[in-house]
Amino acid sequence: MKTLKLTGHDLGQKEIEAILENPSITIEIGPETMERIKASRRVVDDAIGRNDIAYGINTGFGKLSSVQIDKKGLSQLQKNLIMSHAVGVGEPLDRTTARFALLFRINALVKGHSGVRPLLIKTLIEIYNKGLAPVIPRQGSVGASGDLAPLAHMALVLLGKGEVFLGAKRNPAADGLKKVGIKPITLKPKEGLALINGTQIMTAVAAVVLAGARKAVRHADVAAAMTVEALKGTDAPYDDRIAGLRPQPGHAEAARNMRRLLKNSWILASHVDCTKVQDPYSLRCVPQVHGATRSALRHVEETLTVEYNAATDNPLIFPEEGDIISGGNFHGQPVALAADYMGLAIAELANISERRIENLVNPELSGLPAFLARESGLHSGYMVAQVTAASLVSENKVLAHPASVDSIPTSANKEDHVSMGTHAALKAARILANVEYVFAIELLCAAEGLEYRGKLDPGQGVLAAFRALRKEIPPLKKDRILYTDVEKVVQMVRQGSILKAVEKSIGPLE
Repeated sequence: MKTLKLTGHDLGQKEIEAILENPSITIEIGPETMERIKASRRVVDDAIGRNDIAYGINTGFGKLSSVQIDKKGLSQLQKNLIMSHAVGVGEPLDRTTARFALLFRINALVKGHSGVRPLLIKTLIEIYNKGLAPVIPRQGSVGASGDLAPLAHMALVLLGKGEVFLGAKRNPAADGLKKVGIKPITLKPKEGLALINGTQIMTAVAAVVLAGARKAVRHADVAAAMTVEALKGTDAPYDDRIAGLRPQPGHAEAARNMRRLLKNSWILASHVDCTKVQDPYSLRCVPQVHGATRSALRHVEETLTVEYNAATDNPLIFPEEGDIISGGNFHGQPVALAADYMGLAIAELANISERRIENLVNPELSGLPAFLARESGLHSGYMVAQVTAASLVSENKVLAHPASVDSIPTSANKEDHVSMGTHAALKAARILANVEYVFAIELLCAAEGLEYRGKLDPGQGVLAAFRALRKEIPPLKKDRILYTDVEKVVQMVRQGSILKAVEKSIGPLE
């Protein structure tokens, strides 16, 4: 895919992940979409011509909605709105997330229910296609009337104000636009409000997290299978007959992945008649735990896919009837609940991973040298790597507290219930980062455990993962600085190189 056609109706996770793989994909809209945009704008222009009172078009905002604005001040009203609302603080969103926020805002506007001019949409598309990203502070949204403050920072760029990323470098927006040949525009009635009423910041953060989580849950299976081999576990709990008696779809998918990863294992075959009766839950219950996360992510994807294609500003324009209706589509509650659920679901992947790490480094449980050190005592091996994993999962337990149960009144109590959806999405992003580090530690420990299993090959998928990791990380023959190993492996997890090696060997994991 080189170009993505936006219609406002059919953007999905497949397209999100394609853009993550290839950020150079450009966007366009077709003639039918442009006609919808024009029809929507005519409704706004007609209302202004009749001098109808319409919220945010010729009135103030929030608590000031009863203040009517004279015609000569309507453009200034929109400019003032953007400037006054651009009060976000803190570190900016990363460039990728900021560009997704821009993409989602464009997709919402092209639905034809926002009343903006074609010029505004064409300029936004040009900004996106020329590779610019607005500099958007990550703090300042309460998740209803949408992501007002951060979206205002995005809208500033259209005015030639604020900042943009051009490549990795921050530039004043006026300079950045000039460098790529884009002229700032003057906002017309309704357009400022159409740009900042919406859920695109929380949705963009959640979309990127979901893409990482969908990758992470497959890494969880890979790490678990490596640990099963290193600990001389059994693949019996992954029998499809067990899944059939409790037909949770995620369970069956995880069990199939585990069977494929462990297929043709000489290590498993070597101890098939051993006296061990059952493995610990962190090995035995992989399908149940990893599967539940899969089911949760499926629900999150369904919710976010709706949001990718939703009109979330206020008021909304209905061209066929000529109506302008105020509502509350900017309220982020659906995204807030989904993002909280996603954070909980991926935190559990790290919880069970850390328990597998403990099984690997504890000689009473593993039958391996203490902390996987060749001369325990003189060398500490992965002793404190497990401590780091424990620290990360404990932090995730704090972060997993739901943001969506909170609310605080704003705008003189006119906006008296809010979603905190952006908080929920940003928390989920931090949880995912911690989860990826825990996986990196488990992969390191499991690979080291496999070093003690002689010349017997593990399952085909496990062997592919082991070889990919060993290309970057040598065995731990004596103590060395381990944080560099962890950083290398976490980058392999995030870039998907281990997963690609596995899937090249045994086919795509579910």
